[in-house]
Amino acid sequence: MLGEGEWKTKKHGAEYRRQWRKVHLGIDAETLEIRAIEVASNRVGDAQVLPELLNQIPRDERIDSVSGDGAYDTKNGHAAIADRDAEAIIPVRRNGKLWKENTLGARARNETLLATERLGRTIWKKWSGYHRRSLVETKMRCFKLLGERVDARLVNSQVAELQIRAALLNRFTQLGTPITVAIP
Repeated sequence: MLGEGEWKTKKHGAEYRRQWRKVHLGIDAETLEIRAIEVASNRVGDAQVLPELLNQIPRDERIDSVSGDGAYDTKNGHAAIADRDAEAIIPVRRNGKLWKENTLGARARNETLLATERLGRTIWKKWSGYHRRSLVETKMRCFKLLGERVDARLVNSQVAELQIRAALLNRFTQLGTPITVAIP
């Protein structure tokens, strides 16, 4: 007797693992519009897509700062941000050490490390404006409200479907966003 799992394997071959896609968003903190979107497989790390996200924004447009979590604390990530003359608001990883200052972006990253050591992570996050990063988390939640599944089967079609969702979300944002006021 074969169990259901063994029968399925014999009949249909080894069960495949579903592939999932990671969607990386770059938003304008002032207008809350999605300015860059990158779709990657689950094997691609967050820091690897950062240069591609930045390249989607035209070079003649100024980027003031780039915020991200500790996964973006890589030499390539800091170099891509420094190449665009932007400020990197990325916390140094917990075991982070000083970098040699011969790479683009190393000086700013070392300053972040020293400030974090002097002030502590909590104060550095407040001081640097790190919490503005939550804007993209909120935008990602709105993005997921449009559906967490992708209907298209081909990768290019999946990317197109997700770009359409981003354009739709941008249109919603243009129509109006709530004005929130902190109450003391």
